[in-house]
Amino acid sequence: MSRWTAIKKAKAWWERRPVYLDTETTGLGADAEVIEIAIVDADGRPLVNTLIRPLRPVPVDATNVHGLSTAMLQGAPSWPEVWPQIQAALAGRLVLIYNADYDVRLMRQTAAQYGMDFEVPGAEFGDLLALYSEFKGARGQDGELRRWRLAQVGRELQIPIPNSHRALDDTLLAREVHRKIAEQPLPWG
Repeated sequence: MSRWTAIKKAKAWWERRPVYLDTETTGLGADAEVIEIAIVDADGRPLVNTLIRPLRPVPVDATNVHGLSTAMLQGAPSWPEVWPQIQAALAGRLVLIYNADYDVRLMRQTAAQYGMDFEVPGAEFGDLLALYSEFKGARGQDGELRRWRLAQVGRELQIPIPNSHRALDDTLLAREVHRKIAEQPLPWG
C-alpha cells in the first residue's frame, strides 16, 4: 500500500462513519484484562466510556502508565456487566482502533476469563496504526512497517488532544488521526 492508497482507504473508512475504540488494561500478558473502555461515534460522541473492575489486582507497572489502580476500580462494573453495551455499540459497524490487534486480543482475553465468547455480529475491525504506518511509508531494515506511538503521531499531525493513556482521550486522538489522514488530498482529485 502506498501513501496514496492509505489516504484513499482513510477516505473510504471516513465515509462509512465508523466508531472508534480504545482500552486500558492491567498489562500486556496472557492474563491481562481490560479495565477501561471507550467507544465514540463518527462525530466523537461517547457511546461507551466506563471503568471495568478486574478479576485480579492492577499491577503497579500498569497503574504507572494509565493511573488506574485496583482501589479506583472497586465500584466499577465487571466485564459481563458492560459487555451488552459494548456489543451493541460495535455490532454491524466498522470499528477503528489504534493498534487493533492488541485491543481486540485483550477484549477476547477478558471475555475468556469470564467464560464468555467475544462475538460481535457484523463488526469489522480496522487498524489505524497500520493505516498511519502505510501513510508514512516508513519501513525498517527487515521490510516491516514501522510502529508509531499514538502520542508521536498526534504531535506530528498537530492534534491538540493529549495522549493521556486514558481510553476516552486516546479514542478521540485516534479519531483525529484518522480524520487528518482522510483530509489529505489525492493527486488525482
